[in-house]
Amino acid sequence: RRTELASKLALHSTRTATMLSTLAASALGLNIGATPAPSSSRGAVSMDLGRPLRVAVVGGGPSGACAAEIFAKAPNIDCTLFERKMDNCKPCGGAIPLCMVDEFELPPEIVDRRVRKMKMISPSGREVDVGRTLKENEYIGMTRREVLDAYLRDRAVELGAKPVTGLVQKVEFEDANGPYTIKYSEYKPGEKKGTPSEAEFDIIVGADGANSRTAKAIDAGEYNFAIAFQERIKIPDEKMKYYEDLAEMYVGDDVSPDFYAWVFPKYDHVGVGTGTVVNRPAISEYQAAIRERCADRLGPDPKVMKVEAHPIPEHMRPRRVVGRVALVGDAAGYVTKCSGEGIYFAAKSGRMAAEEIVALTAGGTRLPTEMEIKDTYLKKFDAAYGPTYLVLDILQKVFYTNNGAREAFVDMCASDYVQKVTFDSYLYKKVQGNDPINDIKLLFNTIGSVIKGNAIAKPDRTFSNPVESLKRL
Repeated sequence: RRTELASKLALHSTRTATMLSTLAASALGLNIGATPAPSSSRGAVSMDLGRPLRVAVVGGGPSGACAAEIFAKAPNIDCTLFERKMDNCKPCGGAIPLCMVDEFELPPEIVDRRVRKMKMISPSGREVDVGRTLKENEYIGMTRREVLDAYLRDRAVELGAKPVTGLVQKVEFEDANGPYTIKYSEYKPGEKKGTPSEAEFDIIVGADGANSRTAKAIDAGEYNFAIAFQERIKIPDEKMKYYEDLAEMYVGDDVSPDFYAWVFPKYDHVGVGTGTVVNRPAISEYQAAIRERCADRLGPDPKVMKVEAHPIPEHMRPRRVVGRVALVGDAAGYVTKCSGEGIYFAAKSGRMAAEEIVALTAGGTRLPTEMEIKDTYLKKFDAAYGPTYLVLDILQKVFYTNNGAREAFVDMCASDYVQKVTFDSYLYKKVQGNDPINDIKLLFNTIGSVIKGNAIAKPDRTFSNPVESLKRL
């Protein structure tokens, strides 16, 4: 998945955007910062079944693995973790915030590179170096998803989650409150063909990504999506030295009409990619453009090791909890606009949903209701992270719409104040700032950057995509 660092460099650049996001949140009914409504016990079922509650977690990425870990540690709950491919390598930028390392107890070897510098390149080629406000022990962690996901998944299994290598094909139920029958193809060691299987569960957590079959089963609704395209490229050692602790972000309508392109350091190679929502059919053209713009830095003979592409949700699904089925991660739509951040929010949503559901089961003695899960998991998640999603949505609309705005965006990132507030907010997932004098200065500097950007920007190229752009997942 794409990194979340660079585009967040304007996240708290203006108090006006924050106020707008709060107003928008109220209008959308997210009730940010409010105390969760009292839980309703209607439909709750006290149990004396002589067996543990049966919980299925569909999907073994960060959201599913972190949910399964919580269920595995809970009393009187049997957790089954479904993953279609245990060695899956999801296309992803792989960046994680510093706070995730401690919060999710990740060992140092999970982080391949510790990025402390960022270079931002505008449409006209202006370069701004970012990262000088970071402290010595602060960094953005760069990971490989095949390594990170496997660690989180193995930890859940060691704690007691039952792993099933299987492709979930259908979720059936007569009543929204269950029980739920999961039909899947199980792939046993040494077998290429899956064995048709099924199992019954009391609760399901859908962590099966942007194309979630769990979401379709509960009619969770559609969402718009981006296509992220990335090539993993092996470059000469002397070129790799340049990217040792540096990541690059490129903006311009040549590399994306509504997003950004990137070069991120991996273990022994770099990931080069881009993404778009509004003109997905042209993704190969945008990838060719970022390859051209960074060609000198990759050297004369870069070797493409792997080509990856994946849909990325652009907003939350209309329904994230139906009955006793809860969606988390990409399945719920927890990827931020503007930045494309998803790993931390996936892991956090999986853990949060599982913790709230476990608490509601009262030691595995009762089944929670749909309203109880909404009143705890959903309201707490929206209260904690709703402002971030809304501000980044606003920033994407403001700064990724034309080359003039993109020039202004890069210019603003030269400010130490913007860098410090944004890095602190990103690294620790807590809103930083509250410096009225610098906020006023930033407001005037932003106006100046916009005027200057529009004066030097080259015109945007036109394109037409009236049919495919209407496609939804």
